[in-house]
Amino acid sequence: MPTVSMKVNGVDVSGDVEARTLLVQFLRETLDMTGTHVGCDTSQCGACCVLMNGDSVKSCSVLAVQAEGAEITTIEGLANGDELHPMQDAFRQNHGLQCGFCTPGMVISAIDLVSKNPKPTEKEVREWLEGNLCRCTGYHNIVKAIQAGAQAMGG
Repeated sequence: MPTVSMKVNGVDVSGDVEARTLLVQFLRETLDMTGTHVGCDTSQCGACCVLMNGDSVKSCSVLAVQAEGAEITTIEGLANGDELHPMQDAFRQNHGLQCGFCTPGMVISAIDLVSKNPKPTEKEVREWLEGNLCRCTGYHNIVKAIQAGAQAMGG
């Protein structure tokens, strides 16, 4: 079995994986980082989004061996102790969640959007989120939260 090494949330990690092991499985099953959710198994829902070298990716569509040497940020790596990341706090303040299952992927995806577009319009946020599904809400508060998070992040 191949050994993969990467930096996850600032910590060097490695592990033996089968060649077919998905990044989401490595994170959840090997590293016990269960904030990254598996929602659809078809890369449609975005619940499994993580940042890989600064870009959001659906970790259910990336093999762990493809992440060799990468810097991965999961939802667990965003907060600074008890201080939430500005995007996490914006989701909390604007009630950009209901059941919370999609929220980690939404937050990660939103951070990537804001890194590329610091002041996204409502239309741009909605277009960006086409790969992230929420089955509970109408997206109104999610969009509001992302725009508030963008502003809090300096946009």
